[in-house]
Amino acid sequence: MSSILGRGLSFPLRLSDRDRLAMVQDDADIRQAIRIIIFTVPGERVMHPDFGCRIHELIFHPANDQTAATAERYVRDALEQWEPRIEVMEVNVTPGAYELGELLIELSYRTKDRFDTRNLVYPFYLLPSDMPAE
Repeated sequence: MSSILGRGLSFPLRLSDRDRLAMVQDDADIRQAIRIIIFTVPGERVMHPDFGCRIHELIFHPANDQTAATAERYVRDALEQWEPRIEVMEVNVTPGAYELGELLIELSYRTKDRFDTRNLVYPFYLLPSDMPAE
C-alpha cells in the first residue's frame, strides 16, 4: 500500500549533504505543509492568490478570547481547504501566558491513511515587533 503522505522540498529550502535540494517525506512533509498554510497570507502567492490562512487579518487585534476564537476558525478552515491529506481533529488557540500579543495554536490532526493522532503547537504573534529572530 502506497502512502498518501508524499514527498516534497524541505521548507525553508536548504541543501542536503550531497549539495542537492533537501527533501522531506511522510510526517515531516505534512508538518511543513501545515506551517506553510498557516503562515502564508492570502494574496501572497501571485499564481494562487486564495492560498493561505486568514489569521493574518488579526494582526494588531488584542490577544483575548474573542481573537483566539476567530483564529481557531481561520486555522481550521484553511487546513480543511488546503491540506487534503489530514483530518483536523481539534484546533485550540489561546492567548500566550508569557508573551503579550502572542496566540498559541494547538493543533491535533490525523493523516487519512493512519489512525494515530499528531499534535503541533505554533506561536502566532499579533504584534510584528514581538516576533523572535530566527
